[in-house]
Amino acid sequence: MKTDFPSNQLLTIDHSSEILQRIQQGAVFAYPTEGVWGIGASVQCLDAVADILTLKQRPQHKGLIVVCSDLEQLSDWLEPLDDDKKQQVLATWPGPVTWVLPCKESVPEVIRGEHTSIAVRVSAHPLVQKLCKLAGPLISTSANPAGEPSAMSAEQVQQYFPQQLGFIVEGELGGQQGPSEIRTLDGIVLR
Repeated sequence: MKTDFPSNQLLTIDHSSEILQRIQQGAVFAYPTEGVWGIGASVQCLDAVADILTLKQRPQHKGLIVVCSDLEQLSDWLEPLDDDKKQQVLATWPGPVTWVLPCKESVPEVIRGEHTSIAVRVSAHPLVQKLCKLAGPLISTSANPAGEPSAMSAEQVQQYFPQQLGFIVEGELGGQQGPSEIRTLDGIVLR
């Protein structure tokens, strides 16, 4: 990775200034989410986003999930929703539901993939909320190489990525079973 920090160092959210510094410098890191461990980076650090794709062996055309503390954090990226669709989305947030929402062309392709939309979640996990309030919107993808089961612990994250992460935020999963559900505005459940 692109930082001079020790690899896979465990940090608590109490180290918020150090976490923020590392995120701003382009660190890729792991953290617990509602149901599985995730890998993240700032959406502003496109090299770090590309590093996530490489680590996971994930094709860029698929796109990635962006997690935020509230929808306002992505107002510059999202196309406006009509009131009914907005209420449909907001009724599930904060929570473990990811929505595929129409986005502006300015959203980097490394994040949206080949789509004219991005997958967005306002997490109910207190740690994810704190990270997003601290550093802004983050990439949130499961902490596993493509084809492997999602990591369910910090130890499993370290087994998958023994030296590749800038740090790991200590914490507990949020009690959900598995990754977030992904929905489209026309009622399709993708996962």
